[in-house]
Parts: sequence; C-alpha cells; structure tokens
Amino acid sequence: SSLFDITLGFEMESTGWENINYRSFLMGETPKTIAPKKQEIADFSELGDFLNMPVRYYSAGMMVRLAFSIATAVEPEVLLIDEVLSVGDMAFQRKCMEFAKELQRRQATIVFVSHNMFSIKTMCDRVIYLRDGQVRFDGPTDEGIALYENDCRLEAAPWAKAEVGSARLQVTE
Repeated sequence: SSLFDITLGFEMESTGWENINYRSFLMGETPKTIAPKKQEIADFSELGDFLNMPVRYYSAGMMVRLAFSIATAVEPEVLLIDEVLSVGDMAFQRKCMEFAKELQRRQATIVFVSHNMFSIKTMCDRVIYLRDGQVRFDGPTDEGIALYENDCRLEAAPWAKAEVGSARLQVTE
C-alpha cells in the first residue's frame, strides 16, 4: 500500500464512499472483500457526512484521512508513507502513527519518507539517508538523524556575511 500520491486512485467527481471502492480495488480488494470494511474505513477517517460529497471538495487533510483510512482496512504487508501525514490535524496524525506502530508489531514493513526528525525517531529503528540521490547513511536512527541535522546546517547567506561573518547557522525545529 502506498501513500505517496494521495490523489492516485481517487475519482474527483465521485463521493468518498465511491472512492473507497475505487481505491480499495486498486489495492487488491474486491467488492465482496471491501463491503464489510466500508464502515470501519468511514469510522477511521472521521469524515462523516463528507463521504457523501464528491472528493473534489475535500481539503488535502481530508484526502489524506480517506487515503490512510482505506490503507488501514487493506492491512498491507508493506506500507509506503511520505510527508502526507503532515497535512492532517494532530489527533489524526497520532491515530495514523498508532496504526503504523500496530503494523510494525505485526511484522509489516513500513517505508517512511520524511524530513520530520521527531516522526522518524518515533517510527524508525533504521534510517537510510539519501543526499543528491545517493545513499549517504544506512544504519541506526540516532546516527542517521545526527548526520542529517549536521548536513542541514546553513552557511550564512552572502548578503548577511558582512553582518554575521562566515559563521554557520544551525537550523532548529
């Protein structure tokens, strides 16, 4: 299951309910296997009556809610997640992280692509850090985060060097 492109598999003119069918089908479900899971998907998404409306009216956060909720019902062995969770509200992000942790306990593989170091530290026991398309690091999370944060320190902008010199500025989150 992939959450890299949240609009993939959604028909914008169709309702949330109809899109549960479409996207589930793309994820390997059949109408017979998805039917008993539809209410579970609706409940997880917390979209309520919005499921009766075409998804073209949904915000990015609502699209993520629906996409992630469908992924929870499919119970993937491998789940690919990128920064899409950052658009949801905090309560829903937490719910999604709890679901991902449950998948981990069931021995599912989760590939989590993010720049959010807190989320990476929470979710990952191994980090593969890519820079310029090359593997820069593959190993323990804390070491990968330290390397990434060191690489993200910024040089002073040329216009500011007269004011602050050539000191490196550290990015803080």
